[in-house]
Amino acid sequence: MPSTSRSPQGSLVSGPSRRAGDRVFSGVTRGAGIFVLVIIVAIAVFLMRKAAPAVQADTKNFLTTKLWAPDEIPSVFGIAALAFGTLLSSVIALVVAGPIAIGIALYISDYAPRRLAKPVGYVVDLLAAVPSVVYGLWGLLFLVPYSDRFQQFLADHLGFIPLFDLGKNGVVGRSVLIASLVLSIMILPIVAAISREIFLQVPAANREAALALGATKLEMIRLAVLPYSKSGVTGALMLGLGRALGETIAVALVLSLAPTTSFHIIDANIGGNTIAANIAAQYQAAEPLGQEALIASGLVLFVITFAVNGMARYVVTRGGRRVEAA
Repeated sequence: MPSTSRSPQGSLVSGPSRRAGDRVFSGVTRGAGIFVLVIIVAIAVFLMRKAAPAVQADTKNFLTTKLWAPDEIPSVFGIAALAFGTLLSSVIALVVAGPIAIGIALYISDYAPRRLAKPVGYVVDLLAAVPSVVYGLWGLLFLVPYSDRFQQFLADHLGFIPLFDLGKNGVVGRSVLIASLVLSIMILPIVAAISREIFLQVPAANREAALALGATKLEMIRLAVLPYSKSGVTGALMLGLGRALGETIAVALVLSLAPTTSFHIIDANIGGNTIAANIAAQYQAAEPLGQEALIASGLVLFVITFAVNGMARYVVTRGGRRVEAA
């Protein structure tokens, strides 16, 4: 009788060839991971090497000085005002965009009909594909002139808060607030897309159990969805913050660049500046020492963004372990 046994070659590859394939694939993936680490280390070494001469030539404290004049004699420059403006505008952008992005994600995952959820999610994702210079031009040509009344309203009714205090000689216009609003629109699709995917990963049993116990839709989200997704949403917010920290052209277009450390975010006379915008605005016209000083400021931005992303990874990992333990 003919044998009815089948060779495993028709379905799965086994034996030495399979082990060799596993080794090759494992080596390729390991090499890809090592390559990324090598690139990061190479960038850090390059920045430190280029920044060292400028930091040594600086006659003031690089970390605490507000003035930026590396090409003057003597050379005086510092990162204090630039780092302050970078963090202030990015945090305001996150405060504005975070709740809106989470609300959009919840609407798509739990409220919108299926035929509407996909188009809305697609439109939100498209915002991430718009070039930053387009956002900057929109902010400069539309948002700045048409937000004067809004900024004046904030100054008239909320001027007792330092953030909205316009002062005697203050004017509205290209302010930190406008730059922050542009940044908030830019980071909104990132936070919304990641949060949406996290909400969709919540087990259906969690939702069904809450609804079976008589919870409303809002109570179900508060008791079943948000606790399960807290770490992931926090990571999404941190990634959005990292995106805002490094934005360049949009901020340079809509912000009245000035090295200040003021909390008056609607006063165009005071203005503000960020590390990335300062590099974009001054690098071409800077002398060799000035370019090295700008690279030194880029090193500080590299460290800040690396720390933010590391914090996001830590929060996500820790939250995931808590969910698995629960």
